[in-house]
Amino acid sequence: MSVVDAGSSVGPVGAPATPGVRANTRWLATVRVYIALTKPRIIELLLVTTVPTMFLAAGGVPSLTLVLATFVGGSLAAGSANSLNCFVDRDIDEIMTRTGNRPLATHQVSPRAALVFGLVLGAVAIAVMSSVNLLATALTLFAIAFYVVVYTLGLKRRTASNIVWGGIAGCMPVLIGWAAVTGSLDWPAWILFGVVFWWTPPHFWALALKFRDDYAAAGVPMLPVVAVPRIVVRRMVGHSVAMVGASLVLWPVAGMSVVYLAVAVVLGLIFLGSVLALRRRVLSGCTEDEWRPMRLFHWSITYLTLLFVMVGLDPLLPPL
Repeated sequence: MSVVDAGSSVGPVGAPATPGVRANTRWLATVRVYIALTKPRIIELLLVTTVPTMFLAAGGVPSLTLVLATFVGGSLAAGSANSLNCFVDRDIDEIMTRTGNRPLATHQVSPRAALVFGLVLGAVAIAVMSSVNLLATALTLFAIAFYVVVYTLGLKRRTASNIVWGGIAGCMPVLIGWAAVTGSLDWPAWILFGVVFWWTPPHFWALALKFRDDYAAAGVPMLPVVAVPRIVVRRMVGHSVAMVGASLVLWPVAGMSVVYLAVAVVLGLIFLGSVLALRRRVLSGCTEDEWRPMRLFHWSITYLTLLFVMVGLDPLLPPL
C-alpha cells in the first residue's frame, strides 16, 4: 500500500473526507514512513547506553544542555545510519519475512528519497554534535560511516563474523557519551565499550537462530546460517562470559559502589543462566521450536537496559 493509499479517509457517515483532512492524513502517513526508516526501536537502545555513560563520566548530573545536544545529535546519527542501511539492504529486506514490512521493502518510499533522507539526517547530526566538542563529533561521524560502509556494505553479506566486528558501530554511543562530557576517552569508557561489544553477538545470534531460514534465503551468512547450532551456542556462552567479566571490571576501574557490583553480578548470572539454558535446549535434541531463542533475545535487551541504568544511577548514590 502506498503512502497515498494509507492516507485515504472517509467521513463518519461514509462521505468523502474534506481535502484538508485527506492532506493531513497523508502527511502523517508520510511522517510515519520516514520515522520507520530510522528504526526507532534501535535508536532507543543506543540512547540507553549513551545517557547513563554521561552521568558516570560527569560523576553526577551532567549539563542538561549537553545531554540534550548529545541526545538529539546521537538520535539523528543513528537514524541516518539506519536509513542508509535500509537503502543498501532494500533487496534482502524484501526477501526476509522479518523485514518485509519496512518502507523500502513495501515501496512506500523511493530508494532515492531514502538515500537523501539518510544523508540529510547525517549532516544535521554532525552539525548538532559540533556544538558538543570535536572528539564527540568525530566519533559520531565514524559511527555512521562504520555502520554503513564497513558493516552494511562490507561485512554483512560476506562473513559470519559480520555482527561481531560490525557491532563496533553499536558500541560507539558509550564513547560518544563519555567524550561529550570529558572531551577525552578514559578506561571506564573503553570497558563499557567492551560490555556492549561482547553483548552484541549473543543478542543478534539469538535472533538469527529464530530467523536463520530468513537469513539463508537472503544470502546473509549469519553464524547460525553457516555453523551448526552447537557451535553457535558455544560462542554465545563465550561472548557472554566476556561481557559479564567486563561489567565487573568496571567496578574497581571506575570506582563504582558495591550496589553496582551486586546488580552487575545478579544481572550477569541471570544472563549466563539464560544462555546456558538455550545451550541445553539446543544440545538436548529439542526441535527448533523448543529452542525459544527469542527469550534470550528479549532478556538481553532488558539486561543491557538495567545494567546501564545502574551505571547512570551509581554516581548519584550516597557513599556507603
